[in-house]
Amino acid sequence: MKPDNPIIVQSDRTILLEVDHPQHAEARDALAQFAELEKSPEHIHTYRLSPLSLWNAAAGGMNAQQIIDMLAEYSKYAIPSNIVIDVREYINRYGRIKLVRDGDELLLKSDDVALIAEVLHHKRTQPFLLGQIDRHTLRVDSARRGHIKQALIHIGFPAEDLAGYTDGSALPIKLRQETLLGKHFEPRAYQSAASAAFYAGGALSGGSGVVVLPCGAGKTIVGLATITDVQRATLILTPNTVAVRQWIQEIIDKTDIPPEMVGEYTGERKDIAPITVSTYQILTYRRSNKNNKDENEQEFFPHFSLFTSYDWGLIIYDEVHLLPAPVFRVTAEIQARRRLGLTATLVREDGREADVFSLIGPKKYDVPWRELEQQGWIATAECHEIRVGLNEEEQMTYAMAEVREKYRIAAETPAKLRVTRHLVERHKNDQILIIGQYIEQLKALAEELDAPLLTGRTPNGQREKLYEQFRRGEIKRLVVSKVANFAIDLPDANVAIQVSGTFGSRQEEAQRLGRILRPKSDGGLAYFYSVVTRDTRDQEFSANRQLFLTEQGYRYIIEDAEELLAI
Repeated sequence: MKPDNPIIVQSDRTILLEVDHPQHAEARDALAQFAELEKSPEHIHTYRLSPLSLWNAAAGGMNAQQIIDMLAEYSKYAIPSNIVIDVREYINRYGRIKLVRDGDELLLKSDDVALIAEVLHHKRTQPFLLGQIDRHTLRVDSARRGHIKQALIHIGFPAEDLAGYTDGSALPIKLRQETLLGKHFEPRAYQSAASAAFYAGGALSGGSGVVVLPCGAGKTIVGLATITDVQRATLILTPNTVAVRQWIQEIIDKTDIPPEMVGEYTGERKDIAPITVSTYQILTYRRSNKNNKDENEQEFFPHFSLFTSYDWGLIIYDEVHLLPAPVFRVTAEIQARRRLGLTATLVREDGREADVFSLIGPKKYDVPWRELEQQGWIATAECHEIRVGLNEEEQMTYAMAEVREKYRIAAETPAKLRVTRHLVERHKNDQILIIGQYIEQLKALAEELDAPLLTGRTPNGQREKLYEQFRRGEIKRLVVSKVANFAIDLPDANVAIQVSGTFGSRQEEAQRLGRILRPKSDGGLAYFYSVVTRDTRDQEFSANRQLFLTEQGYRYIIEDAEELLAI
């Protein structure tokens, strides 16, 4: 018993961490390697040991004893015996069954004869098996490599995929030592380490997986380093057209590849080249077959041919936590291609983290945000939650509203306008992003603040013009909808004011904070404000979004709007 320690490990697999304890930060960083954060109120944070969190730890090289030793080092009380057993059991499940290739055959192998028998007879795995070779080996349908991996993780035994990859077309490519503008360029140590962890020197254990780095930490550079490691034709998938063009600009600026060998495949252009950059949106465009006489209209995705139209050796999924369900389906069919996922958070709002693990790959590299902040690679951020109240009329409207309407009523209260105006005045010399979900609310803010409004309906050319004016400081503030959440490079933004969000989306919180985390030329702070309506669904959803900030080591300063405005 060590009563001065910061955590309590409980038999239901939850772990309680004292926020105000002197060892809080080091215990938090230890737990983040193998446990999931579930709740983060003021004083006690709750983590949970889950099969997926332990399998990601195992894939990253941790063993059961290391995890048990870490828990024991920080725990007030003895570790419950069932937790020790669970950790050993789940860690040992990863890789107990392996997917290998023997000539043209795809095989599942395990030393565990009982496990082979279970897989052979399980209804989830049976459709993808072609028979049993011996007590330790099953033959798998080569075209269903991704499907069998999905099935295995759902029955609790994730396969270690050692079946190798198609080489893909050769692509001689090197990183420049100087950019086109003559600036010295060299990947940072953690960027090189991330690409090396993914590629693993070309070993069978490398070639598929996810790199988790903060927004603003240069995930694109990890992608470029990986392309130069692999030296093969590459397909890059991104969230939007602006991100496509930023990737293309970085590729041309920081590698020696000729511009004509980089293609854009979007709604505006359909070029396919040895490096092709596209969007999830174009890939998931559906076209209906009107000639189908069937009662149910047949729908299909004509641009999925992009996955097979070139001999790709590598596919990069930018912002992999946004991967749409149809792209999961096609990814299950192309498991022979190397696959790199890039993201700031493994959290998915649809709960499909296990599919990312099985189809893209396990987590290969992760660096805590605060560690990069301390090293000066991302800006130091202050996070504030400012709580406003509803007036009497709004309270009555809110009380009588349907559940699905309550959040919007709370999120759009005019009280947020006063607070936002005050914050903009406080930061009048800074580069400010005002971010929200509801267009009418954003229109009112843009008019009140005399600021440009950027939404999903803003043409790409106009978006890029506004972003460029913002980068040059010609525009000091931008009012933006969800389109600015993802893959937008605005290095000088140092203030973000969030007035409404996608319910309790932790992944959105990651992206919005990331918009202001580029290191500032003057070394100044970044400020992230979330304006929240007290005692409503807005506050409930904010608590969930706050989980992400807590995971990264940030703490909210909670302020009352009336006190703020009185200053």
